[in-house]
Amino acid sequence: MFIRLAEQHKQFVKDLVMNLQALATVLENRGYLASCYTCGGQMNSASFMVSLGDNHLIRFLVSDYGITWTEMRDDRELMKLEGAEAISQLQELANLVKLQIKPSDYRPAAVSRV
Repeated sequence: MFIRLAEQHKQFVKDLVMNLQALATVLENRGYLASCYTCGGQMNSASFMVSLGDNHLIRFLVSDYGITWTEMRDDRELMKLEGAEAISQLQELANLVKLQIKPSDYRPAAVSRV
């Protein structure tokens, strides 16, 4: 059972990394400064960052050790989420791509919760 769960977790991380790479590409095409870096070819970790303007930065880290969403403005941490909450916040960011919102018009819900 544990070997199966470990393999499922590895596949989950790999899928998440591939989706982060795609999201970074789409965000760049929409005018955002975005990047997604991975180490090696195994796709077992990634560092995703996007600038929303006005010194507003989102950093999403994923690895075998965990998942973290950090939102910063003016070099101050506004919010840090982990696990499922971090992925939910990432979905909100992906939704703006679907709605084709411009970087200057985006005001994330996360900021209002701080």
